[in-house]
Amino acid sequence: MLYQALHRVVPPLAKAVWRPTVTGLEHVPDSGPLLLASNHLSFADSLVIPIVVPRRVAFLAKSDYFEGPGLKGAVSKAWFSGLGMLPVDRDDTRAAIASLDIALDVLGRGEAFGIYPEGTRSRDGRLYRGRTGVAHLALTAGAPVVPVGLVGTEKLQPVGSRLPRVVPISISFGAPIAVVGRFDGVPLGRARRELTDEIMSAVAQLSGQETAGVYNERPADA
Repeated sequence: MLYQALHRVVPPLAKAVWRPTVTGLEHVPDSGPLLLASNHLSFADSLVIPIVVPRRVAFLAKSDYFEGPGLKGAVSKAWFSGLGMLPVDRDDTRAAIASLDIALDVLGRGEAFGIYPEGTRSRDGRLYRGRTGVAHLALTAGAPVVPVGLVGTEKLQPVGSRLPRVVPISISFGAPIAVVGRFDGVPLGRARRELTDEIMSAVAQLSGQETAGVYNERPADA
């Protein structure tokens, strides 16, 4: 399997080059459905987390990475597929619903899914308000949520940079946030909002970021 082949090579090599500081990895369950909810600073975040987590973590990636022509396109598709990335067309008006369906399918197989509740990268370093899709997934699948705090990845591969740089980065994993039975009798909308805010509070503690208090919007050209 391509994923297994890449995972035997890429993580050890990447950790030898970047020497990331990793804390709290013991909080990541070895098996079962799991959501890893992280802050989002760089395109590289979706590579950094799977590199340090011992189990497979699926992330969504732009469908463009899987559809390029010729040899370059084939290599790109193999690379992102091998790293566990799943394609989604962000320009499709149904992309949000499709993303949730893909995530629920991953969780339904007892696997781990990585998500950025902010929705898009923070371009000013602040932590933005979480969107409730993460809580919808957790409550629907009954999956625990492990909050993740990334520090320094915005310098690893800044916006517009084609190649990663060797800079100090850290990845911190918090204690799992259980959902089963906690929100029984709570109106669904309120439960989603409360759980999302709890998750983002934990992420803020791990990342040390200033909170923006508002939603982040994806730039038109991103």
